[in-house]
Amino acid sequence: MSLEDRAKATAKNVEGKIQDAASEITGDPKDKAEGKAKQAEAKGEHAVEDAKDQVKKALD
Repeated sequence: MSLEDRAKATAKNVEGKIQDAASEITGDPKDKAEGKAKQAEAKGEHAVEDAKDQVKKALD
C-alpha cells in the first residue's frame, strides 16, 4: 500500500542479494545466511503490502 514500505522492502532485498553475493567471494557462511534472511524478510514485507492492496481493492 505504501510506496515507502515497498521501497524499503526492495532496498532490503537488494542489500540481502549483495551480502549473499559477497559471501560467495569471501566464503563466509554467516554473511550468506544473513543475506538470505534479509531476502526472505523483504519477500514477506512485499507479501504483506500485496495483501493490503488486495484488501483495499476489495473494499473500494
